[in-house]
Amino acid sequence: MKKTILLSLIGLMMILSACGNGQGEPKATLPTDQPPTAVEATEQSAPETETVARPSAEDHTREERDTELEMTIGDTPVTVEWEDNETVEALKEAVKTEPLTVQMSMYGGFEQVGSLNMTLPRNDVQTTTSAGDIVLYAGDQLVVFYGSNSWAYTRLGHVSDKTQQELTELLSNGDVTVTLI
Repeated sequence: MKKTILLSLIGLMMILSACGNGQGEPKATLPTDQPPTAVEATEQSAPETETVARPSAEDHTREERDTELEMTIGDTPVTVEWEDNETVEALKEAVKTEPLTVQMSMYGGFEQVGSLNMTLPRNDVQTTTSAGDIVLYAGDQLVVFYGSNSWAYTRLGHVSDKTQQELTELLSNGDVTVTLI
């Protein structure tokens, strides 16, 4: 009887050592209700020698970065926090093949307005604007504010890297050209 137990233990030890990870540590093979931890999942799925090449900024073409929309006022690039709506998506689509240049005119002492020469989807909401707001008016007019106004507009975005004074200097001294790429 003792001999049978001893042989069973030796057999069990041999089976467990065959299930090890090659580093002397046994690996559990019984299913559990818990998902593997991030470390366990990585050990199981990622080869140790694999490296991933990351593209540089220069590697990006316009199509690869189609989620971006860039704007300049005259020769000054501005950073814009664009809205997430169908109007901005349509604008992005419109500039995929070539930049859109909009001749803007001063209006009311607080905004620049220019025709897009296209109609975009609109979702006008009564809005009080502030300096830096970019909106769509009447479905085909781009408006950039350096002051404030209250009207029904579709919000497009907001210039986030300029103060009200800087926007006033850029926009209040006559007509300007806005370029979207």
